[in-house]
Amino acid sequence: METKTLIPGSIPLISKDQTEESDKEQLIKKMLMEERKRLEKENGIENKNINHFKRPLEKAFTKDQRKDTTILFGGLTWKHEKLIKGALEGIGYNTDYIPTPDKKAFQLGKEYGNNGQCNPTYFTVGNLVQYLQGLEEKGMSKQEIIDRHVFFTAGACGPCRFGMYEAEYRLALRNSGFDGFRVLLFQQTGGLSQNELEAGLEMNLDFFLGIINAMMLGDIINEIGYNIRPYEVNEGETNRVMEEVIDIFYEKLKGKKYFDFNSKLGKLLQKIPASEYLTKFVDQILGEYYLEAGEEAFRKFNEIKVDRTRLKPIVKITGEFWAQTTEGDGNFNMFPFLEKEGAQLLVEPISTWIMYMLHQAKSMNEDQKGLNVSKDLDEKQTAKEKLKLMKEYNSSRAILTLSEKIFEREYNRYRKTFKNIPHELVDQKILKALAHDFYHSRVEGGEGHLEIGKSIYYTVNNLCHMILSLKPFGCMPSTQSDGVQSAVSNFYKDMIFLPIETSGEGDVNAHSRVQMALGEAKAKAKIEYKECLEKTGYTLEEIKAYVDSHEDLQRPFYGISHRKGISGMGANFILDVSDMMKKDGINSLREKKTEIENVG
Repeated sequence: METKTLIPGSIPLISKDQTEESDKEQLIKKMLMEERKRLEKENGIENKNINHFKRPLEKAFTKDQRKDTTILFGGLTWKHEKLIKGALEGIGYNTDYIPTPDKKAFQLGKEYGNNGQCNPTYFTVGNLVQYLQGLEEKGMSKQEIIDRHVFFTAGACGPCRFGMYEAEYRLALRNSGFDGFRVLLFQQTGGLSQNELEAGLEMNLDFFLGIINAMMLGDIINEIGYNIRPYEVNEGETNRVMEEVIDIFYEKLKGKKYFDFNSKLGKLLQKIPASEYLTKFVDQILGEYYLEAGEEAFRKFNEIKVDRTRLKPIVKITGEFWAQTTEGDGNFNMFPFLEKEGAQLLVEPISTWIMYMLHQAKSMNEDQKGLNVSKDLDEKQTAKEKLKLMKEYNSSRAILTLSEKIFEREYNRYRKTFKNIPHELVDQKILKALAHDFYHSRVEGGEGHLEIGKSIYYTVNNLCHMILSLKPFGCMPSTQSDGVQSAVSNFYKDMIFLPIETSGEGDVNAHSRVQMALGEAKAKAKIEYKECLEKTGYTLEEIKAYVDSHEDLQRPFYGISHRKGISGMGANFILDVSDMMKKDGINSLREKKTEIENVG
């Protein structure tokens, strides 16, 4: 073997053998590349450079840009969105909500986004692109749109494509020509993805109080609408009144005056620890600012004339968060379709999801009790460290428990304004206990165990005749629930459960499947109604005549009893009216006929 020759003070020289070896490697690489090109050409394969998507560097949204920047958001019902708009405008932001997504938005989402996404991704992402294109059509330049708008949305992590929404928004915006458009992401488990210093959108107490009040009021009004509309005597009156009521609360949220801590008194109070939080907290739990508007809204709703003797099967809506919430093409316009088919809907409040997140945070806190995740497992903890961990655990537990209690209390205050017609929020511990044997409560993603828990709860408590679960095509957490649901339905024999996977097409097929299940629910409601009517001893005409002579029974906020084993509102109502008629000493035609025959 040839030895290397070294020159003193220099780098080692390359040997002749090494040079020959390097030449051989280069020759082999060249031959491989030539052979690859030949095979690609032979098989019609074009070797393209792949331009992978990378998160773009975005210009920050800063405090000094607020007055010239509009914050866009969307994805909920129009009622919730208008109230959130009012809350944000009330604390100094320019905002606008994007209209309910339609099929054109879905197609745009597919055109500019990745393949294999769930339909809420395509609908919401495409809807933002469609809105921005609309601004451009009105004469605004792309750069002006990018500079003067930001989009605010939620994000998450875990076994769901919801964690990819942020990337999908950015990719679709780039592909549609709006590269650089800013997306503000609020993480469910973290916070806003921007630095707090001079942030354009401040996540302060005013922000959270405004959003939470808007959410709760939106839930309450939304449920009242679905409660009244199937029974309204004058078609369209409920929708008209609802728009008026939403306008009332919009102005109320927009006009809310929070305590000014920049005033002389405010600066003085700031010297007291936690004075800002205490002042606003007391105002929230003791103030009647929104309750006064609630009384006006109550009067408007109560003017609607209803006929509660109508036979209506109650359909409880569950499923994936977006699919069960949206009111448009995203769930095949299922809500107006069901009402047209003669059903009464029991929609799920967004507040249930908020309570679920608080409860899951408590469960996670319980799991981590006494653990120091930053410390090696084999290291022993000192007594001081153990005491510190226990203090942190108790502090977190107290804060989360207090948050639950306050949220539930405020929700019930708004419910009380409307005579408790909207349903109370179901206790999360009850939902967990009902679902746990079928679906482990620590398996998270999507709605977790909620869908199973709600299906059981509304069935065993006779609160509905049928459960309709709306979810996106291929949604993994919902697929898990559907798999479990077969065991649940087999255990609870009276449950009528139908899962519908939504997408951008397939409306006719979905409506046909719903009609079949609804037919079964109608038959169930009809038997229930007939049995209750026979139990009263009166005819339906006699009951209706009594109702016609009592104006309070024709009002939407008349409190109807709920009897064990009876789900329908009409069935419970005629039993209530029957009790009133008997108390008033009114005999049925059958009883009168018997009396005449006895006298004869």
